[in-house]
Amino acid sequence: MLDLVNEAVAAGARKGPACELLGVALRTVERWQRFGLEDRRPQALRPRPANALSEEESARILALLCSPEYRDLSPQQVVPRLADAGIYLASEATIYRLLREAKLLRHRERSRPATPRKPGSHEAVGPNRVWSWDISYLPTVVRGLFFYLYLVVDLYSRKVVGWQVHDHEGSEAASALITEACLVEGVCRDQLVLHADNGSPMKGETLLVTLQALGVMPSFSRPSVSDDNPFSEALFRTVKYRPWYPERPFASLAEARAWVERFVGWYNDEHHHSAIRFVTPAQRHRGEERALLAQRDAVYQAARAKNPARWSRQTRDWTPIGSVWLNPPNRRRPSTGDAPSLRAAA
Repeated sequence: MLDLVNEAVAAGARKGPACELLGVALRTVERWQRFGLEDRRPQALRPRPANALSEEESARILALLCSPEYRDLSPQQVVPRLADAGIYLASEATIYRLLREAKLLRHRERSRPATPRKPGSHEAVGPNRVWSWDISYLPTVVRGLFFYLYLVVDLYSRKVVGWQVHDHEGSEAASALITEACLVEGVCRDQLVLHADNGSPMKGETLLVTLQALGVMPSFSRPSVSDDNPFSEALFRTVKYRPWYPERPFASLAEARAWVERFVGWYNDEHHHSAIRFVTPAQRHRGEERALLAQRDAVYQAARAKNPARWSRQTRDWTPIGSVWLNPPNRRRPSTGDAPSLRAAA
């Protein structure tokens, strides 16, 4: 390729068009000319590594793993057994790679593979029907030590119905928080679903006993699934990305609690939430959104009647949203009542 480029340049051609005709970048050719003939392009052909397995060795390993003696065992079990027999074929990582390339990396035991069950679907048709809660870290001035922010949010209104900040996380603190929130909101038995992830405080015995005594039904995310608890995750993002979130770590527990108290007051009473037609969570929680949205719609209708030429389509939709789903039965089907997406940011 370099000879062809040099020949074209010697004949009067420009180097750039000559490289383009060969399908190679001008910078690549200049690097070859300056630093030698090492082809570092991703698609370049490279010599086979000296430690690579041959095709015969790879076929032998796959045949052994598919034999009746080893077909029900994982590579983690196969490698030590072969070592006990004085046999070394390849490392565990190499065996896993061969199985993956041959599309044989499946559940290798006779038992059925574990399939995490999808959490139940819950529809919040009004306040205090479905809550979501989680715990997040708040940094302290001591590296490696954190305060723990407990937040409980109502899915229907997005209102923070309970919060606490502790220097530890545990089921006891969560139990006290949920009990207090239920008393403040006047939650009756068999009225509320409380959703959380699979952390140890969420599944602690103290909290589960408390929920049973309160008549609250627990709901949990699937293991290692990040989008089963989206409302709490969105709320924590709002917490951490406020413009007035402290740039320096919290010096004391009292300072952290004071900041969270200020945030919750702003979030519930001042923040116009995008997922609920830009009313505040407290207004929707109290049932005031219909009157507020009707007033906004009247303003828009009056503006359109005054100057109809400015409106080529309908005015902005100020219809109140309906119910809100947690893990809807069919994610491809829109939820009833024009409910917002589960990924709607707070």
